[in-house]
Amino acid sequence: MDALGDLLRGVRADGALFERAVQVGPWEVACAGGAALELVVVVRGTARIVMSSGESRVLRERDAAVVCTTVPFTVCAADPAAGESELIAGAYRLDGSVGRRLIGALPPLLVVPTGAENVPVVELIAAEVASGKPGRQFVRDRMFDWMLACTLSGWFDLPDARPPAWYRALGDEVVGPALRAMHDEPARPWTVATLAARAQVSRAAFARNFSELVGRPPMAYLTEWRMALAAELLAEPGATVAAVAGQVGYADGYGFSDAFKRIRGIAPSGYRASLAAARTSTGSLGAVG
Repeated sequence: MDALGDLLRGVRADGALFERAVQVGPWEVACAGGAALELVVVVRGTARIVMSSGESRVLRERDAAVVCTTVPFTVCAADPAAGESELIAGAYRLDGSVGRRLIGALPPLLVVPTGAENVPVVELIAAEVASGKPGRQFVRDRMFDWMLACTLSGWFDLPDARPPAWYRALGDEVVGPALRAMHDEPARPWTVATLAARAQVSRAAFARNFSELVGRPPMAYLTEWRMALAAELLAEPGATVAAVAGQVGYADGYGFSDAFKRIRGIAPSGYRASLAAARTSTGSLGAVG
């Protein structure tokens, strides 16, 4: 199981709009918010991100920040007396419930010092954005996805990171094997008994440990995970409710539709229609600023 890969399911830049800015002196940029997830990287110099809550973090050269909130925030000079600061930024506008799992796993602001292994991609993205060459949108989209994945991977490895309960539970010797089984084979007809057997403990011990570490019972978690996958599958062209139901472990579309509506608050057909309407009326991505 690739836990980070599961979190990033459905999060994919499509027509990414980057901004590159070179700032000098006591500069400040008010970011109106509205995007679900924004990425800011300092190529040269320093910057400060100030959230509406009052939280403030300084970004040094090569640091990356992910802002995970629709509330406005500010990017400004960390040291007004310093020289030039160069930043690149971009934003994902996630459609409907696609990416909700990632959004729920992240704090409003996280900052990751960019390790030496990520310096080449930062320089590559900065050069690509600065060049403005036409016909290279696909390359920029994939660079954006790559940088987000590198940043989040670095954050999850930090000692002070606050990953979701299920992510931490992957390391538990009882709950971890069952979680990986659910993620690897979501369509399998799992029960508490079969999951307990995978964990090699009694049903009672497994259910108790799972609820304590993950924060919800095993079957409730499994249903939520299946619906997260279903939301992604329904966004694919030509997807049908019956086909998606089978892919996430439901024998018929009726039971699947009931579960999807209970968890997501909307029927699968209505959810799919809302995605189509959103793509028609607005772009999927916008830039910070």
